[in-house]
Amino acid sequence: MKDPVKVIKGIYQSYRLFRKAEAHVVFSAGGFVAVPVVLGGWLNKAPIVIREPDRTLGLANKLSLPFATKVCTSFPDTKEDLKNKKTIHIGGIVRDELKNGDYTKGMSYCGFTEEKPVLLIMGGSQGAQRINELVRSSLDTLLKDFQVVHICGKEKVDPSIQRRGYQQFEYINEELPDVMAITDLVVSRAGSTAIFELLALQKPMLLIPLSNASRGEQVINAQSFQSAGYAEMLLQENLNNDTLIDVINMLYRNREQYIENMKKNKDDQAVDKLMNVIKEVAV
Repeated sequence: MKDPVKVIKGIYQSYRLFRKAEAHVVFSAGGFVAVPVVLGGWLNKAPIVIREPDRTLGLANKLSLPFATKVCTSFPDTKEDLKNKKTIHIGGIVRDELKNGDYTKGMSYCGFTEEKPVLLIMGGSQGAQRINELVRSSLDTLLKDFQVVHICGKEKVDPSIQRRGYQQFEYINEELPDVMAITDLVVSRAGSTAIFELLALQKPMLLIPLSNASRGEQVINAQSFQSAGYAEMLLQENLNNDTLIDVINMLYRNREQYIENMKKNKDDQAVDKLMNVIKEVAV
């Protein structure tokens, strides 16, 4: 949005492309590249469906809101805030394959046993250096009670650390459903995709939101999940070895309560609900 000429050009290109494709509806999940497409579709008098994955609307979706036919929200509180008849709460989008993990394959992949519960630590798509450092410096304590799967991020595996019950990976792709099947607790950032997947899998979670995210959305996401009783939140500025260990232990002691709270969530058909909305407006 910093270059008005490019935005206007994008709107014109979207307008022309929409007519050429003879499209019937525009679906936008946000991001600045989506705004010209939304406006191009609107100029063609096409219905517009936008989806907001986070607790609060991003700037692109705020700009698109006046032109939207339907607004689909992931968080129920977002719908309440908007107080708009065109807003519908559908829940978070979750990959179905994550629900089909194999426990035996997960244990074999990690080389774990059934002696201790499994703690999964992941720092988002790029990893998280601060979390990585604290986990490694806390391993002596963590490994007394847990087996640890540590998704570190690209080029952030430390090959000098070889401990029984501790496995490091840059990332996990095809095997992630199997690893989730063996996981008892999760330490994670608070991106909407990740936390809704953990909610669907009913994994008690410690959320360490990225405080300097674009508009602080991860902090707001984490606060919402904490208020719902799905998670605990630890701000990065309060993160140290003691607080990390204390909250993980508290989370494990009270894990059944978090799981019961997550079982009450019925937003497990988000994809079907979204498709129904798109089909309805496209008629």
